Amino acid sequence: MADIAGAARSSTDEFVREPLGVQERITSDGSSPWPVEPDRYRLVGARACPWANRAIISRRLHGLEPVISLGIAGPLHDDRSWRFHLDPGNKDPVLGIEYLREAYEKAVPGYDKGVTVPAVVEVASGKVVTNDYKALEFDFATQWSAHHRPGAPDLFPEKYRDEIEEISEQIFHDVNNGVYKAGFAKGQRAYERAYTALFDRLDELSDRLADQRYLVGDTITEADVRLWVTLVRFDSAYHGHFKCNRQKLTEMPVLWAYARDLFRTPGFGDTIDFTQIKQHYYGVHREINPTGIVPAGPDLSGWLTPHHREELGGRPFGDGTPPEPPPVGEQVPPLG
Repeated sequence: MADIAGAARSSTDEFVREPLGVQERITSDGSSPWPVEPDRYRLVGARACPWANRAIISRRLHGLEPVISLGIAGPLHDDRSWRFHLDPGNKDPVLGIEYLREAYEKAVPGYDKGVTVPAVVEVASGKVVTNDYKALEFDFATQWSAHHRPGAPDLFPEKYRDEIEEISEQIFHDVNNGVYKAGFAKGQRAYERAYTALFDRLDELSDRLADQRYLVGDTITEADVRLWVTLVRFDSAYHGHFKCNRQKLTEMPVLWAYARDLFRTPGFGDTIDFTQIKQHYYGVHREINPTGIVPAGPDLSGWLTPHHREELGGRPFGDGTPPEPPPVGEQVPPLG
């Protein structure tokens, strides 16, 4: 279960996400040992993982593909960690490793914490530099600005940063991590607490989004990225697999329209592989799904139906422009 590697159990049977193991930063001002430098680093993600998806979307929206390469671990793995089983020879073509753990152990000999994605690896040394997904997204937006594409959106506008941080923290605890707290709870009370907090928060977010297109301001911000990566996986994984089954996303009209709006926005839906999402959650989490059977559904055609959210106004990229289509080798299977 590498996307929850490092998870601990509390005395109340609740799922607890442990601190990350390699919390360095890549900066442009010399404040860390790792300088911003084109072609020095490789972002390792996985199509299945929502935490990695956040970093992949941020990289796409900022246009950092020419300066930070992308490695994709496959959806299946064992207790040794995320594995590059979709690449020729079962090895990442740049790093030359089969398991992501190898890069963690180069950075920290005897590494014994969670092997998680996203992770940024220094190509020359093969060492993980950081797996701090929250700082990574902020640094893509701020520290790497000299390498942004023309027209890149501002995902952390200065005047909204406090509001973005506040709502993002709520989303993290009750939604992003909330589905995991429900899915991996070891007791009924712990599960019901997480379930209630999740749907209370989704109801609150639905009310917020009923008359505004995006969560903060009138453009996409990092808060939208953080909510969307959970919504897009909701019906395929969390509703059934994690027992978050009060409603499907498709039965929550505002959030369903909001999710479809972003799905059709360049940089979002073009990072999603629903097959790999299901293969990972149902195929790896044998504690929850002992048979490993991957469900055939749900029907995905609804993602391409009109959402009418543009009637609320707002401009996804503000004064900027959409990103170019994904580069060769990074495309995902299209719907429809």
